Formats: sequence, structure tokens, C-alpha cells
Amino acid sequence: MIHRFALLCAVLVLASCGGNTSAPIDYAAEARRIADTSIIVDTHVDVPYRLAIRPAPVAGETDHGDFDYVRAVAGGLNAPLMSIYTPAGYEAEGKSKAAADALIDMVENLVEEAPEKFAIATSVADVRNQFEQGLMSLPLGMENGSPIEGELDNLRYFYDRGIRYLSLSHSLSNHLSDSSYDDNRQWNGISEFGKETILEMNRLGIMVDVSHVSDDAFWQIAEITNTPLIASHSSARHFTPGFERNMSDEMIVALAETGGVIQINFGSSFVTQEAREYSDALWAAGRAYLAEHSDLTEAYLYREYPAIYAAEHGPLPFATVDDVIDHFDHVVKLVGVDHVGIGSDYDGVGDSLPTGLKDVSSYPNLIEGLLRRGYSEEDVRKILGENLLRVWSAVEDYAATTSSST
Repeated sequence: MIHRFALLCAVLVLASCGGNTSAPIDYAAEARRIADTSIIVDTHVDVPYRLAIRPAPVAGETDHGDFDYVRAVAGGLNAPLMSIYTPAGYEAEGKSKAAADALIDMVENLVEEAPEKFAIATSVADVRNQFEQGLMSLPLGMENGSPIEGELDNLRYFYDRGIRYLSLSHSLSNHLSDSSYDDNRQWNGISEFGKETILEMNRLGIMVDVSHVSDDAFWQIAEITNTPLIASHSSARHFTPGFERNMSDEMIVALAETGGVIQINFGSSFVTQEAREYSDALWAAGRAYLAEHSDLTEAYLYREYPAIYAAEHGPLPFATVDDVIDHFDHVVKLVGVDHVGIGSDYDGVGDSLPTGLKDVSSYPNLIEGLLRRGYSEEDVRKILGENLLRVWSAVEDYAATTSSST
């Protein structure tokens, strides 16, 4: 009996030791491989406005900001959409179009100075060809529709200059659309000219971006558009209840029904409720501070005041990579993996980026986290860029069909 028991124990030990000989997955190495072989598209990188405020040699390596060529290559980034951002207040001053032109000039100059590194991309074919050539694509997206200045001819003008998506509004309601940040809902959604603009964007082949618009504006846009929508840098409101700038579950479903994609914003205040509440308190205190110091500009509120606030109230509670991936998970559970991607808002959200996603070298950390959550390599590649390229292709195809029938 003792011999039989000993034999049984030996068999069980051998089975436990030798039954599974596969090596553990090296998630970091897999993430690195996928980053190096995928087209990574990030639909919102605020490099142009950053450079307008503080010039820097981003074709090399910089000691500040979230983007430069060296770090982008380290992160595997292939197609950062350069945000052509004009401050909301410029519309009232008549400065929007000139400001947008200046930022486009800046991107073109960057390409001219480093043609062995960068290339302007105006189509999906450009992105894929430039990837094969080892060039970093710089497509252009317009954040805030104010530069259109009430003229559809200006929309065509900016299309010809390379703009391939357009966010109708920003932090204030404008002549196209109400803003999620502005209590002034002058249009109760979008204006009549805004409706004309959406249809003309469809006809030209410009992706319609619903980030920043009010909820009412979103629903009207979803009803009007003939092409898939994008949210170039928004996250899931499920995690930040009451924050209209993020998208509700119902809106995410409706966006997916157009064939579109929500590109997840990495900013901590878009990702966790704790960071959201801190940010709300910071901006409320900052507005009060500006009211007491009339010699200071709005830029001070974004660049200098956060450090003053943190010294008194403590630092922002940064989100983590896992917190960001929770947003990807949530969207996938709602509408599937074909409708989510990356819209980091690098160089646009200041010192609020999550631990582990601090700059453009960090995409492998996101990839590793997705793999650990059980995402397949195919699904990861969709998230990294293929979903957005699919939407962009559909917008191009619609424009080609429309132009051929007129």
C-alpha cells in the first residue's frame, strides 16, 4: 500500500513538472515587436501649438514636451495627426484662419527641414507608403472649426492644405456648433451653417470629429453625416459621470453605428473621476485667480497656474496605464474592438498624463497592458491604427463616389 501511494505521488509530481513545457509569455518583448511592426496612428498630438508657444527641435530630441522624433521612434509611432488648434477666443477677434495657416506652415517647415524623417500624409495610401519607406507620417487634423469663418470655400482651402479631420468646436461654442465646455448653447446643437459644413466635409473627404461638441450637437451630427464619425480624443463618460466632454455609452453606440471610432484620450482628468474632480477644482481656482490678476493671460492658466495650485493642494492624482485600458475594455464590451483607437492628446493636456504613458515613447506600455488583458495581436493592431485607417478609407471612398457622380 505504501509503495502504491509513493508511486502515485511520483506520477503526480512528474505530471505537474513536465506536463506543460511552454515558456511564459514575455509580454514586454511581444509589445516591442508589435510596436515595431504595426502602423501606430495617434489622432491627436498638439505639437504645432506647443511649438508656436515655445519653439523646440522636435526633429531631434527635446528636454520638454511629450513629442520629439527620437521618442516617437522609440515608441513605434508612425502617424501622429498634427493638431491644428486655434484658441476659441480667436473667433471673436477674427484671428482663427491666420492662426491655422501659421500652424500648417510650421508642420510643412518641419518636413522641409527633415525630409528623411517626416512626410505630410493626406491619404491612407500616403500613410501606408510612408510606413514602408521608414518615414513618419504627419497628417493634419483641425481642432476647432473657427478657421472656416463661415465660408465653405475656406473648408476646401484647408482640405487643399492637408486637413483630413475637423472638430467643429473647442472650449467655446462657435459659428458651427455648441461646445461641451460652454454653458452658452446658442444653437441647441449645431448651426445651419454647421449642417452645411458637415455635408461638405463628407463630400470633400474630411473626417467629422465629434470631440468637444455638446451632446445635442453630437446627436444632430450623427443624424446628418453620410460617413463614419471619429472622436479624435475623447474617453468614456462611464468613468467620469457628468463630464460632457467624454462620451456616454449611448453616444459610443451611436458613433459605432456610423462605422466610426472613439480614440481614447490619455489625460488623467479624462480617465478617472478622482483626477476629474481635482482638475475641476484647479480650473475653478485658476479662473478666480485670473479674475484677480487682470495682467495675466489665459495661457498663464494652462502653463503656470497648475504648479501654484499643486503647491497648495498637492499634485494631481495621476491615472495609470491600467486605468486607461479600462476605457478600451469598456468600449470593446459596448461595441466591439473595431470602434476604438488612440487619441492621446500628447502636448495638449499638460502635466496630467498617466503613470507609464508620459510621452510618445510609451505606446509599448499600452500594448503590453492590452496583451496582458487578453487582447489578440490582431485586435491590438486594430486599436493601434487599423481601425482609424479603415474609417479614413471609408471617408475617402465616399468622397470619391460623390465627386464621380457630380
